Amino acid sequence: MRTGLRRGLVRAPTRTTFAQATEEWLIAAKSGVVRTRSGDAYKPSALRSYRQSLNTHVLPELGRLRVSAVSRVVVQDLIDEMVARGAAPSTVRNAVLPIRVIYRRAVSRTEVAINPTEGLALPAVRGRRERIARPEEAAALIAAVPARDQAIWATAFYAGLRLGELRALRWQDVDFDAGVIRVERGWDRQSGPITPKSRAGVRRVPLGHPLRAHLAAHRLAQQPRSELVFGGPDGRPFSPAVANRAKAAWSEARLATIGLQVPAHLRQLHDCRRHQRKGAVLIHGPFEHHDHP
Repeated sequence: MRTGLRRGLVRAPTRTTFAQATEEWLIAAKSGVVRTRSGDAYKPSALRSYRQSLNTHVLPELGRLRVSAVSRVVVQDLIDEMVARGAAPSTVRNAVLPIRVIYRRAVSRTEVAINPTEGLALPAVRGRRERIARPEEAAALIAAVPARDQAIWATAFYAGLRLGELRALRWQDVDFDAGVIRVERGWDRQSGPITPKSRAGVRRVPLGHPLRAHLAAHRLAQQPRSELVFGGPDGRPFSPAVANRAKAAWSEARLATIGLQVPAHLRQLHDCRRHQRKGAVLIHGPFEHHDHP
């Protein structure tokens, strides 16, 4: 044991429990002391997702153990138990992710010698097949939703903005003369305006003719005028309930009968941006909603 301690292969047992280490890590991450591997601060939504996964799946099993007592076998047993209970592969992976980042910091601070999340056997996550929809199909989906929501969906389809980016979009970010939309921030449901998801999130998006027409009409109809493109005079953005209204409208219009698989949730439309250069719009089939870290 003394030889292992000298070589850094083992560490002396610590009295800190995993539950205590978890709370310390979450506080440090929220304050910006702990950052992602790329050096960016963790998004509030990611930290909420971590806390939810930890409280639901991890802490009941590992919380009382000392940090130094959580081994790879212990974590693998947790994974195997979740799989046996029928947990979805994405749920299992989301439960392991916060354990991994907590121990990555513990290893870097030499609080433990080995990260117990390395070499784990995790269930595979199989994504659904994507389909490229024709622009006229996107136009049919937009035309079917209530008039007050059409500009939101047009911006989601044609510009590929994420839900948070749509909610944070300001009129000063829309340059009709230059024909671009400047994406400079997002919106968190608890923290309000936040920086984009990543450095690549700060970008300029072409303002095509169909989208220009929708935004120009929306600007004229917005009374009283708001700083936010899709917000009210109180400075608050639109409610995500817009997705429920769209789902009801698409169902009433029976758009599924023409072969469209309408998006299950507004936040998934950000993938449309990958296909803008192809002159097409990406339409997803329905799938489970989860808050991705």
